[in-house]
Amino acid sequence: MSIKPTGLHHVSVVVTDLDRACAFYRDVLALEEVPKPSTFNFTVAWFHFGDCQVHLIPRGEADDDSPRHFALHVEDAKAAREHIRERGCEVAETTPIPGADRFFTRDPDGNLIELIQWLEEYVPGA
Repeated sequence: MSIKPTGLHHVSVVVTDLDRACAFYRDVLALEEVPKPSTFNFTVAWFHFGDCQVHLIPRGEADDDSPRHFALHVEDAKAAREHIRERGCEVAETTPIPGADRFFTRDPDGNLIELIQWLEEYVPGA
């Protein structure tokens, strides 16, 4: 028997101010906050989009600056750029991928987030 992944379920992100981070993920990225499991007796926030989730884990210090990131697929990258900028967040352009429009932003703790719109099917190696 082998492992056969069927999709990405969630990513966890370290944040230093849970209220500030929740506002960013809810109001800037437009993710839906959902209740954490009733068995969790610790502080964490869960957000849902599509078939995936982002879990915010409060800690005393932010993660070191890193190229680590997660990517959100968006329907319209141009509109997403404008939405992000209108909320006072920076947009960083990056190396193009054929058939995609993408950019990066950071949450209040500096966690790197890619937003990508696939304009055509990805061709490996293209």
